[in-house]
Amino acid sequence: MEEVNTGDLTFTLDLSKPLWGQVLHQIRGAVARSDLQPGDKIPSLRDLAQQLKINPNTVMRAYQELERDGLTETRRGQGTFITSSQQKISDVKKLLAGEAAKEFMLAMKTLGVSKKDACTLLEEAKWS
Repeated sequence: MEEVNTGDLTFTLDLSKPLWGQVLHQIRGAVARSDLQPGDKIPSLRDLAQQLKINPNTVMRAYQELERDGLTETRRGQGTFITSSQQKISDVKKLLAGEAAKEFMLAMKTLGVSKKDACTLLEEAKWS
């Protein structure tokens, strides 16, 4: 895995997985964590591709998904910005939390842990 700093964002790329999906997921995560605020400008498609040393078409695919989600807005001649819609941001946060919960439950099921015990583990876990 390779870690790349691009100003406000830090990307960790795993070359064994689709890069466009990783860019998409990491920008969504940055918005959900409030690392990127509503109205923040994100790097241009070409700049991000250069910084990450990946094909611009790869970044374009991720940016298209972000715009389809309503998470970003492209302003002609100005760039791409995080949406100012708190509802869209809340929706993304809920989506990512749901994915994390499914991954956790799948891991517990694989380990043979019951749903009740998995819930108990969550309740006992401390935020760090």
